[in-house]
Amino acid sequence: MQGVLWTLLPRVETKKGELMTLKDQMMIDRLAEAARTGKISRRNFMHHSMAAGMTAMTATGLWTSTAMAQPKSGGTLRVAQHDGNTTDTHDIGVYQSNFDIGLVHSHRSFLTMINSDGTLGPDLATEWSATPDASEWTFVLNSAATFHNGNKVTANDVIASMNYHRGDDSTSAAKALLAGVEDIVDNGDSVTFKLSGGNADLPWLLTDYHLAIVPANPDGTADWQSGIGSGPYKIVDMEFGTGGRLVRHDGWHGEGAYFDEIEMLVINDPNARQTALVTGDVDTASLLENKTLGLLGRDPNIEVENVASAQAVTMPMHMDTAPFDIPEVRNALKLAVNREELVEKITFGAATIGNDFHHSPAMPYWPEDIEQRQYDPDQARALLKSVDMEGLTVNFSTADSITTGAVDASILMAEHAKAAGININVVREPNDGYWSDVWLVKPWCMVVWGARPTPDVMYSLAYSAGAAWNESRFENEQFNTLLNAAKSELDDSLRAEMYRDMAVIARDEGGTLIPYFPNFVYARRSNVGRGDSLSPAWQMDGYRYASRWWFT
Repeated sequence: MQGVLWTLLPRVETKKGELMTLKDQMMIDRLAEAARTGKISRRNFMHHSMAAGMTAMTATGLWTSTAMAQPKSGGTLRVAQHDGNTTDTHDIGVYQSNFDIGLVHSHRSFLTMINSDGTLGPDLATEWSATPDASEWTFVLNSAATFHNGNKVTANDVIASMNYHRGDDSTSAAKALLAGVEDIVDNGDSVTFKLSGGNADLPWLLTDYHLAIVPANPDGTADWQSGIGSGPYKIVDMEFGTGGRLVRHDGWHGEGAYFDEIEMLVINDPNARQTALVTGDVDTASLLENKTLGLLGRDPNIEVENVASAQAVTMPMHMDTAPFDIPEVRNALKLAVNREELVEKITFGAATIGNDFHHSPAMPYWPEDIEQRQYDPDQARALLKSVDMEGLTVNFSTADSITTGAVDASILMAEHAKAAGININVVREPNDGYWSDVWLVKPWCMVVWGARPTPDVMYSLAYSAGAAWNESRFENEQFNTLLNAAKSELDDSLRAEMYRDMAVIARDEGGTLIPYFPNFVYARRSNVGRGDSLSPAWQMDGYRYASRWWFT
């Protein structure tokens, strides 16, 4: 083993700029071997490497090129997953919970995917191209892709899957995303989407978790009921609300899938999830409580991930329901929230302050010049007085499983609002069934949206007129006109202007209060390896841990 790193790092310097001694170099060689064989955690590797005189940057690079670059196959990954419900389903059109999203990325495939570094990459489609006006897109299919029953994935399956979300009778949440698709043509080894107008974002849009590819039935409809997919793992047992077991799909067309099995456990209580991780009862856990990050960070057996993202906490008000049908009431509530304090006390800094439009700095076309809305209880009180709504009392629904600190954030917000004479009754709803019984049903509630790759995807899902997930029942003709125009605008500067105008409309006239964009905070045992970057799309590496991680 001696001398290996002289090849990798021929002139390693210490923190003082001196060449590393042979003794220290031999120590680094031994550390590298321990990293390769999984006998040392990243934290201990960094500690001992720096003790030997290596700079932090060099030590990080060496860890990446050794332990993290040596995936191993085998073992059962036990996952503690938040937000699992008895109402979860295999129905691709109505996926809502984080359990649904984690499951679909483990057992089904999409045409495209978001890579760990945030770029767009292939999944079932190996390549794609568009006409100059982006009104037709052709996706070449991977000839090696098979479903879990052994059948080849064909263009017919893709078309059946997409058509499930299209048409007047569709109730799919993704219906709005495919509204511009006029036809999908079977070319044999590829499919062509023909659009009513240009859409530069279509390849990104097809990463939406509803748009998974399922087998086609003989009559051309989509078979989502069987739970069959073409993803890296196939389902063996599944009980929604409790969890399930998956085994590796040997016919998977992609890279990775190092584990023999995946065991998904629904643990909605955050303390129970963390305890299971610390005791070793699970290998990774989603959505940790930010207030415990310091404690977890001191555990040498735990690696905490804190990933900046475009996921958003939203508080939509039904704009067709009193008192939220009054613009002054909506804006008063937006002014009655101290966002800075929420970020500080609830997320412990692991978030970006929101500004009441669903567009974060992690998305392209970020409109950074829009003035940040500040906490102003006096102005909120004046707005309510102008419409004879002083002393407003409203109910606000929330639940523990929505996001870390959800209930605490709601209670703190209610305290902020008292200064404006507003009484917010915080209603703690059951975790189970929240997405079916509260969201889109109760007139004001707390929601967390996973990160979407572009503003078009987010606005099409949650703001466009008639969209199934238009959570505030927002309808604005100017907004919809800009949304349609921006889809086909290939000039980036003009497109950015349109998204800025849409953000201003949503901020000032819309019914959604957005206090902050929380980071993805989760953790894994130190014997679970992963790549050198983590996807900002969803929790746990874009919920692709099943195919991208491994045991060291």
